[in-house]
Amino acid sequence: MSTATSTSPTPTATTGLVEIHNVHKNYNGIEVLRGVDLTINPGEVVTILGPSGSGKSTLLRTINHLESVDSGSVTVDGQLIGYELRGDKLYELREKEVLKRRTQVGIVFQNFNLFPHLTALENIVEAPVALKRLSKDDARELALGLLDRVGLADKAEHYPRQLSGGQQQRVAIARALALKPKVILFDEPTSALDPELVGEVLDVIRDLATLGTTLVIVTHEIGFAREVADRVVFVDHGRIIEQGPPSEVLVRPQHPRVQEFLAKVIA
Repeated sequence: MSTATSTSPTPTATTGLVEIHNVHKNYNGIEVLRGVDLTINPGEVVTILGPSGSGKSTLLRTINHLESVDSGSVTVDGQLIGYELRGDKLYELREKEVLKRRTQVGIVFQNFNLFPHLTALENIVEAPVALKRLSKDDARELALGLLDRVGLADKAEHYPRQLSGGQQQRVAIARALALKPKVILFDEPTSALDPELVGEVLDVIRDLATLGTTLVIVTHEIGFAREVADRVVFVDHGRIIEQGPPSEVLVRPQHPRVQEFLAKVIA
């Protein structure tokens, strides 16, 4: 069980339980995930660390079925996202049903993935209206509130090309929040940013970490992981080799591979 590092009390979450059981994933005969087991509790903030090519982003993307699994299962609040169980076998769902279930899990990509022909406001309004969650007027009101929350109230009518990388990423976070997901995934959300823009995005994620939503963050930002995470999970060669509170994993790691990695990345 992890111990929170946040200085302010976090609301008690009742949804957003992620259970990953014995997940395997192969690419062209190369085993990228090798029997991963991980439970992420409702409202927990988990950062996934590890060297490039270790499988951490693949693991993240199995949670919302952007990556299928070869064996094992991933559930959110007990529900499979990309599959249904018939007897003792898993069968992949049709894309329409996958998309419906995937709305429970928001994701923020490292390269923003905003629609270039839509304004910041329109990027956020798009999904709630398309999925018939909200009327256009209600979605617009929600989007304006979310832009204000991420510090971009004055950029609502700007197109992505008119925004800095940090601003685009904050719009992407607002877009992920628009569907009120149970879980939000962040796939190296600052890796495509200039160093001076990293802080503004981390500030927004830091704020989200106090609100009780389950957050799973693949990152190279060790200091951020130390400050925000309830638990650090270290992945190497497709396996979780160490996990625990940041005060343990990042300060007194037990596994030699984790010790070696941190010695290289922490000045």
